Amino acid sequence: MGHNDLTKCLELKGVKPTANRILILKALKETAQPLSLTDLENILVTIDKSSIFRTLTSFLEHNIVHTFEDGRGLLNYELCTSKSVCNHSDSHIHFYCESCKKSFCMNNIPFPDFQLPKGFTMNSVSFVIKGICPTCEKGHNSKELNTNI
Repeated sequence: MGHNDLTKCLELKGVKPTANRILILKALKETAQPLSLTDLENILVTIDKSSIFRTLTSFLEHNIVHTFEDGRGLLNYELCTSKSVCNHSDSHIHFYCESCKKSFCMNNIPFPDFQLPKGFTMNSVSFVIKGICPTCEKGHNSKELNTNI
């Protein structure tokens, strides 16, 4: 996605397209999995932590990103797929790899339909599966093979 597309995306959501905001949006778009604040700090070494955090807060307020807690107590940020308000249609299952510490979207796994008792109102849902991702599993298996030789 080019600079003009990123600028337009921010403007459509009512966010002034500053250099930092464009860089943060670009990092979120180019990454294949959700990112924590620390992940973004490591990717965007020229932007300080407080600027990244303020931008993410603004992105949350303007429905550009949504968050989920990955089971470690850390928030992960990912782009909303809806064109206007970020809503429950963006809800999907996440997988957290306990080895490489990355989170992945599991868009192809059906999200359970919750029927809450009368009087309860759902504001958000977070569903995280923890385990080992295929890349780490492959590395783990090859290490076992090497030690058995």
